[in-house]
Amino acid sequence: MVWYLFVIIFIVSCLVLSWLSSRLVTSMVSVAHYLRWREFIVAFFVMAFAASLPNLFVDLSAAFHGIPELAFGDIIGGNLVDLTLVMGIAILFSKRAISTESDMVQKSAIFTAIIAVLPLLLVLDSSLGRIDGLILISAFVAYSIWIFSKKERFKKNYRSPDKNPVAGFKGFLSNLVKISFLLLLLLVASQAVVASAQFFSQVMGVSIALVGILIVSIGNAFPEGYFSIISARKEENWLLLGDLMGSVIVCSTLVLGIVALIFPFTITDFSPFLIARIFLIVGSLAALIFIRSGRKITKKEGILLLLIYIVFLIAEILIK
Repeated sequence: MVWYLFVIIFIVSCLVLSWLSSRLVTSMVSVAHYLRWREFIVAFFVMAFAASLPNLFVDLSAAFHGIPELAFGDIIGGNLVDLTLVMGIAILFSKRAISTESDMVQKSAIFTAIIAVLPLLLVLDSSLGRIDGLILISAFVAYSIWIFSKKERFKKNYRSPDKNPVAGFKGFLSNLVKISFLLLLLLVASQAVVASAQFFSQVMGVSIALVGILIVSIGNAFPEGYFSIISARKEENWLLLGDLMGSVIVCSTLVLGIVALIFPFTITDFSPFLIARIFLIVGSLAALIFIRSGRKITKKEGILLLLIYIVFLIAEILIK
């Protein structure tokens, strides 16, 4: 009976996430138009922050309960999921190749690839202390300063500006309220997905590190996953790229940095992370190459990203 209940919760939560993501795309585009901000920036600093909240709560709880392997596995697995599985599926749902012509996107791709593997470098001494946490948070601050240091990086001129400032401001406030409410529902729905995934993992008897890498990371990636797919279908490419790059950067810097500051931890056994570390490096390099080569991501490249994650799963299953 319990099995049926969690299966129903899981399916309903996924459907709710899909609907919420569709509504979020519309509201965020409207906010971007009013602020004259690029959609990439809105998705990065709104959607990515919101999508990272489940990671923050889960990872803080894991570190507090003395299971940092779960928190670290969630971050490593989540980065791999975003850069391969989610990006690959979103590209397949798009009507054409995803354009990455913007110089800001090109440079952000390099920063994203570096940040994705930075936690692996900092934890080479088997610990992630407060100094490491400050380094991670400082990396996010440095990127934010770079983004807003030049107006052309975040400003955009739209063809049809709102002629009535008052009406435009009311619509802007209305969309902010909608986004706040939708993000709250998104957080609740994503937590239900994570709870269901954790239940399935306990029943199947998987190690706590692999729970973070294979299950919790997938559950926490549902918000940006659905949002990216809907953005791709609506040809809002900048929302897609801002969401995915933002999720990787925010989780690897702010989320993991906050966890390290509050609960510095040590990981004695890195064997469960071996395969994930290798594939995260491969996935990060592949995503970087695809974004920068030809300044677009084609459907063939999307399939290759998807295959990287599939091979990763096969490797984990065969070895375990």
